[in-house]
Amino acid sequence: MKKVIIVGSVALDSISSPFGKVERTVGGSAIYASLSASLFSPAGIVGVVGKDFPKGFLSNLKRRKIDTSGIKFEKGKTFFWRGNYSWDLNTAHTLATQLNVFANFKGEIPSNFLKEEFLFLANIDPVLQLQVLKRMKKSGGAKFVAGDTMNFWIERKKEELKRVISLLDVFLLNEAELRQFTGQHNILKGIKKIFAMSKNLKGIVVKRGEYGTCFFMKNRMFFLPAFPLEDAVDPTGAGDSFAGTFMGWLASRKKINWQELKKAIVYGTIVASFTVAGFGTKGLLSLKKSEISKRYRKFAKMVHFEKTQI
Repeated sequence: MKKVIIVGSVALDSISSPFGKVERTVGGSAIYASLSASLFSPAGIVGVVGKDFPKGFLSNLKRRKIDTSGIKFEKGKTFFWRGNYSWDLNTAHTLATQLNVFANFKGEIPSNFLKEEFLFLANIDPVLQLQVLKRMKKSGGAKFVAGDTMNFWIERKKEELKRVISLLDVFLLNEAELRQFTGQHNILKGIKKIFAMSKNLKGIVVKRGEYGTCFFMKNRMFFLPAFPLEDAVDPTGAGDSFAGTFMGWLASRKKINWQELKKAIVYGTIVASFTVAGFGTKGLLSLKKSEISKRYRKFAKMVHFEKTQI
């Protein structure tokens, strides 16, 4: 079974919403993505932490077949984020961001990761994304690459981000980022504009929070609602959980085709629904495959309809 290499942030998060709060819980894009990917395939994580990072948490990752040899411990403090959510859980309000050791993160890839076929570039500086991507490709790895971004990088390093996209197989972003990046209010027009930037790009995932996900290829599209929940409390990491699952599912398949890509979208949506039901990584750490399968079957009944003619 192929391993998914995930490069991104490892953080300590303090999160509050109308449903509760947690202080300095382990988070970060690479943590959420690797925990999710490992539900379907082995994973390797690349990140940096400070001396204040709870080393015991690494055992949680190792139990899930996540190779942590790419996590570096540096002098100083771990990347810290404090945020809160109002009743509108689609919008995070950042109260504090302290980069700490993450400010000097170089994305150094262990030699045993370099030839792995599946690479997910989580939300980090596109200059760093490009360096990691080129190094792995030069070593014979990174045959299938997905990348994420955020509004900060679109605003500050748009040209560098374009170069990253030109080398991706799948690009993930949310609806607001799509409009910001393309200058198009209409999703379909924005998608066409991104595809025009790259001959290599095979698919684009547009994350729409509680409204679901859209997946586009140049001649196909797939729309899926979010799984309806009564107990969503913390959407932190939901997008990274989706992306990790997406890559983990594809790495577990013998081939990647339209049907497997759609299943990856469905499984990503389901795992993300478990993430938002608990604060931090709580929902992911206790998640079992049997729970995913049960929700998959339930979801399939919700979204299925018969072909007919009028």
